[in-house]
Amino acid sequence: MNEKTINQKIGARIQKLRNEKGYTQQKFSEMIGISNNYLSDIERGKSFPKSDKLVAIASALDCSADEIFCDVIPKSYKVKVSKISELIEQCPQDEKDKLISIIEVFSRGNY
Repeated sequence: MNEKTINQKIGARIQKLRNEKGYTQQKFSEMIGISNNYLSDIERGKSFPKSDKLVAIASALDCSADEIFCDVIPKSYKVKVSKISELIEQCPQDEKDKLISIIEVFSRGNY
């Protein structure tokens, strides 16, 4: 099993964020001023955008660079923690309590 390349991980994250916003590849490529084929190449990790297009991507997705790079930069865990916090907040109180208990057990290494 081959590990994904950095470009593939970043491309997959861009695709995930784009899908969460409900943008098709066609719509999103038009928004950021690139061809649909080039966006497809970025999302598959075949190409990597230049800095100006990377900024356009983050801006159009209304996200931080951390959100795009969180799968390849170890210190980007704060983005994931923030997302987990948002998901927990949406849960009913009894589920929140269970999730917090589980996290506490894991943080103490008692598993």
